[in-house]
Amino acid sequence: MERRRFVQLGLAISGTAALPGAHGAAASGPAGILDAGVLQQQAMMAANRLTAHALASRYLARIARIDKAGPRINAIIELNPQALQIARDMDRERQARKVRGPLHGIPVLLKDNIATADRMSTTAGSLALDGVRAARDAHVTARLRAAGAVILGKTNLSEWANMRSTQSVSGWSARGGLTRNPYALDRNCSGSSSGSAAAIAAGLATLAVGTETDGSIVSPASICGLVGIKPTLGLVSRSGIIPIAASQDTAGPMTRTVADAALLLNALAGTDPDDDATRDAAGRATDYTRALQRDALRGKRLGIARNFFGLNDDVDARIEAALAVLKAQGAELVDVQVPNTDKYGNLETQVLLYEFKPGLADYLRRYAPGARIATMADVIAFNRKHADRELRWFGQQHLENAESKGGLDSKQYLEALATCRRYAREEGIDKVMREYRLDALVAPTGGPAWLTDFVNGDHYGGSFSSPAAVAGYPHVTVPAGQVRGLPVGLSFVGAAYSDAALIGMAYAYEQATLLRRAPTFPATVNVTARG
Repeated sequence: MERRRFVQLGLAISGTAALPGAHGAAASGPAGILDAGVLQQQAMMAANRLTAHALASRYLARIARIDKAGPRINAIIELNPQALQIARDMDRERQARKVRGPLHGIPVLLKDNIATADRMSTTAGSLALDGVRAARDAHVTARLRAAGAVILGKTNLSEWANMRSTQSVSGWSARGGLTRNPYALDRNCSGSSSGSAAAIAAGLATLAVGTETDGSIVSPASICGLVGIKPTLGLVSRSGIIPIAASQDTAGPMTRTVADAALLLNALAGTDPDDDATRDAAGRATDYTRALQRDALRGKRLGIARNFFGLNDDVDARIEAALAVLKAQGAELVDVQVPNTDKYGNLETQVLLYEFKPGLADYLRRYAPGARIATMADVIAFNRKHADRELRWFGQQHLENAESKGGLDSKQYLEALATCRRYAREEGIDKVMREYRLDALVAPTGGPAWLTDFVNGDHYGGSFSSPAAVAGYPHVTVPAGQVRGLPVGLSFVGAAYSDAALIGMAYAYEQATLLRRAPTFPATVNVTARG
């Protein structure tokens, strides 16, 4: 982003996102600094009231106090031993009047399936990759370094991005243990970007990057009271990210505000020669901060996806209140049904299983050539050999099913992929948006956090993630308040490359409500409290 636009944006946004526990105390004391957003932190550094080194140091102190002790959130799987040196380097550049942009000196956490060619491991939470350092940076890592971000560490995740077992416990990995929800420590963060969500909710860094195949950004973001963006497939490179499925995988921002998410997406988006899906990204990507307009909902025609309501009365009531805000902000609301969402659920799983095996082998060959595993079969064998640690809570049915699949030229795979795309795109999102002349679809992102249960595994409360995930279309979730002390999110979904428009709508809603509340780390929640 050009310097003039950076300055204009700072003047426009500074002070507008005064969220309790987030941006409100940006200029007062260490706690306020850590809970502030990118532009507030940048303003303090520009005024010589803060250094990147001091900011990183304070986040590291908070991690020691909250993540590794105290409530023990356990969101961080590994800290970057070079973080403070990187911060010092960014301070020297600033002193030399070389500021790379809005992320210069800003601490960022990466999900531990994103390769970093440094002294940290990249493991997807598996002990099979413990200690394995990537041969080179993932494309998104390289872009963040070029933007001047300070990579503070890696976040825990559901092992193998929650594609290991049919009875998994989200937020648990053999290497990292269990990440706990900052809003109720006995409840789940959802998966698979659980550590990224919990870390940003708890104020352990300014920004985090998560990854999603289906719900793994938007669900934990919603459950942890954050903004999450699953970009259009191909807007952000997947090179160097331990994969599940190339037809659906993407990285994306997880932040406390829409403004921070837009700034982070600016840094992440772009063409990568190693990822064919991104060949049009350079022409499609834009300055997403230009979408941050308070009147962005005015005149928008929004389809309320009623077939994603009805799973939780309290969540529905919260979202109905959100719809009233959308209408008050000038949006026209139309009740709709997203068609054919019941026709690709099992087929989607089959597509993911087919793509997982070759995708993993390719990643290991290119980014972890010295690892003790090279194939899906090796992972399965490793887990059996170390069952006391890897299989102590649940099995590896998805890995075994993926191993049994044929190649990507098999008729069953090709037919399943084509069917999923048809029902999610032209006979799904595209169809309803065209018939009703919609700018976006809106629905509850999902239910509130469930109790973590190592006996029965996860029990989700519904989700709006699959239509956009299967279609490869953008999805933005923004805090919509709380149900019995647990956050819930409001989702905006649109057509391919409508990311900027969705960001604008989410920002207008956020600024009209300012509903995010910082967590207080209770052991549990008072389930008799309705709000």
